[in-house]
Amino acid sequence: MAIKIALLVVFFAVMLGIGVYSRSKAKNVNDYVLGGRTVGPWISAFAFGTSYFSSVVFIGYAGQFGWKFGLASTWIGLGNAFIGSLLAWLVLGRRTRLMTQKLDAKTMPEYFGKRFDSKSLRIVGSIIAFIFLVPYTAGVYNGLSRLFGMAFDIDYRICVIVMALLTGAYVVIGGYMATALNDFVQGIIMLIGICVVIGAVLNGQGGFLNAVKELSQIEPDIANTTPALQGSQGLLASFFGPDPMSLLGVVILTSLGTWGLPQMVHKFYAIKDEKSIKTGTVVSTFFAIIIAGGCYFLGGFGRLFAGYEGIVETIDGVQTVHVDNIVPTMLSTLPDILIGIVVVLVFSASMSTLSSLVLTSSSTLTLDLIKPIFKKDMKEKTQLRLMQVLVMCFIILSVVIAFNPPMFIAQLMGVSWGALAGAFLAPFMYGLYSKKITKASVWASYIFGVGFTVLNIFHPIIASPINAGAATMIGGLILVPIVSAITPKPDQDKVGEIFECYEKTVTVPEKENLGSID
Repeated sequence: MAIKIALLVVFFAVMLGIGVYSRSKAKNVNDYVLGGRTVGPWISAFAFGTSYFSSVVFIGYAGQFGWKFGLASTWIGLGNAFIGSLLAWLVLGRRTRLMTQKLDAKTMPEYFGKRFDSKSLRIVGSIIAFIFLVPYTAGVYNGLSRLFGMAFDIDYRICVIVMALLTGAYVVIGGYMATALNDFVQGIIMLIGICVVIGAVLNGQGGFLNAVKELSQIEPDIANTTPALQGSQGLLASFFGPDPMSLLGVVILTSLGTWGLPQMVHKFYAIKDEKSIKTGTVVSTFFAIIIAGGCYFLGGFGRLFAGYEGIVETIDGVQTVHVDNIVPTMLSTLPDILIGIVVVLVFSASMSTLSSLVLTSSSTLTLDLIKPIFKKDMKEKTQLRLMQVLVMCFIILSVVIAFNPPMFIAQLMGVSWGALAGAFLAPFMYGLYSKKITKASVWASYIFGVGFTVLNIFHPIIASPINAGAATMIGGLILVPIVSAITPKPDQDKVGEIFECYEKTVTVPEKENLGSID
């Protein structure tokens, strides 16, 4: 216990110290929200990766999908790396940085408002972002609390309150730069921690080969198996697992979803220069391979712990699997020093995500809702103070929800990602590339993404929130170009002026631009 507490105290001190150090770099709105657009490559890459992977992935998703798909769940992590990180940086990174600077947009709703010349799109976008970031935050708290309960045997509410206070403190003090610097430190902890944990857990199961052998002898639940594969042997240790199509849905949601999440895309706004784009692309992809791939790979062995208390429960002949308890149970078998490392590891992942969420929410409410509607001439200092107050308000609201979460972790994240990415992904991406995307198509994406998600909660059309979220993203990508083709085109002169940011001529060294040889 002393080791665990000591590691946490050191961790807390470092986080707060970085917050105080960053205070001098957050004196105006641009610095507080974007770090002055001067964030370097490694910090940008780690900020993207650590905001991507939280306790929701470590505890909720790794446990649930590892149990359902076995070792094939590793594909989810690889999808996160190559679609959610590599492709996101290649497709969105450079264009997002250039266009948001041209528009002087600091948030995603502000981008929609200025790109499509609509104050209403900006305001409604800010409301959507705020509402659906709250359940995601509650899911982060939920995952962390389960790990703390295993490691320290203390009340769930105490875990939530401590995390909320600490995150609120360094975000309020240092803004985006404090968040980004802490993300870098937390990312290093995550990289080391996941490698140590995987080795220790597999060693406890007789090594990798023995663990795979034991897993191959377990039959998956018939209800969670594609009919064509029922009766097959060794599905949980197979290449695509017992339900390949459901696995594909999870890959789409958790990988493509990052392209439309405000707190993820926000990282591209703050990038410093071209070098940061190139290095950030490589580093964030490597980070995702290790962290996401490692998490889901570890979760794939969850069935080996089915006999432990708290995972499988039978009441009145009905068997229930408590998927959120799987990974904490796996970790409870480790020595105390490793449990201490794991606690700091998951705390790092959770705090980095939480800090991004609260900063995104507070800046969106201030800049995209309160200022445009109530006080257009709000002073810079007032905006800054209001964002700091809203950081604490958002944290308090998410804590209240976390005290009584309505669903288990993966469902909370599925609803949040489905609504946000369903509403924002298609118009954001198409808006970076095409001059023909219309205001009406953005409204259509808003209505479809949020409407389908809410309808599916109360009257399920697609039983799984995960698959429903994936469907909203794909639907938006189809809907936006169709609506744009049949609705009045935007003023091409205005749009052309915006797109001039891509055409500006710059001088680069010959090594970066091989010309023709005379």
